[in-house]
Amino acid sequence: MLNRLLRPQASLRAASAFSQKPISALPRFQTRSVHHVPGLLHGQYYSENGIPEFLSPEAYDFSWTQYQRFLVDKLNLLTQDTIDADAKPGELLVKYSKRPEMASVFNYASMAHNNHFFFNCLSPTKTEIPEKFTKDIIETCSSVESLKLDFLATANAMFGPGFVWLAKNLEREGLMHIFCTYNAGSPYPAAHARRQPADLATHTPQTALGNQFAGAMGSYSAGERNLAPGAADVQPILCVNTWEHVWMMDYGIAGKAEYLERWWDRINWEVVADNYNAHGTPRPGRGLRS
Repeated sequence: MLNRLLRPQASLRAASAFSQKPISALPRFQTRSVHHVPGLLHGQYYSENGIPEFLSPEAYDFSWTQYQRFLVDKLNLLTQDTIDADAKPGELLVKYSKRPEMASVFNYASMAHNNHFFFNCLSPTKTEIPEKFTKDIIETCSSVESLKLDFLATANAMFGPGFVWLAKNLEREGLMHIFCTYNAGSPYPAAHARRQPADLATHTPQTALGNQFAGAMGSYSAGERNLAPGAADVQPILCVNTWEHVWMMDYGIAGKAEYLERWWDRINWEVVADNYNAHGTPRPGRGLRS
């Protein structure tokens, strides 16, 4: 009985069944779908097997196939017959980051992008960190294990749904940052106006904004820890999704820490290294089709 209470699969599957009807099927006036669920590198395998030792097929279907479909259907509904109908989610989240009246478009676009970023950095098996990237991590974080401990501690302590990011500083070579965005908040400097750098529920008026215990690491971090993430020009290279609907089906109410540990072993480090080594002007969705 206790296991059933801690692992509420039945209620989640009921919600899953309800959400299977696509949003686009509801309004009769919707005539076309421009935004689509992007393909993943191992998408067919994931659909049949889930992500081994990380997400079950049911949890994968719920958090990617159904949820991403829900997000893009809502974007199609909100943008059809407008100048934004053909815009990618990454373009929309930047365009409307400073427009409160367009919060709905921003939220669905940003969530579609963030969720894709998360799943795009996953692998069905454990991967090795490329040697050059390992050296970069050691230079800024002292060790891979130190990066892991700081990253997972930040994600596990995060109260409420959102994403935890690892980002490359584009102004100071070799510097990396860990920071949180809450709900549908965006990590990109271009969308700074809609970023949440801290959990305001845990900060008093006397506390400086910004996560003072996660951020710049290593020998480069002097004087940086009190800065909000938006103070740096960063390019996200990795993220973990901390929304409850991703992990609760498989891990139960108290299973977030186990979920994070298993996620670390399913990171596609080749993709992360490619994100880190990418050059040019930072923009949402580098390497993504969303």
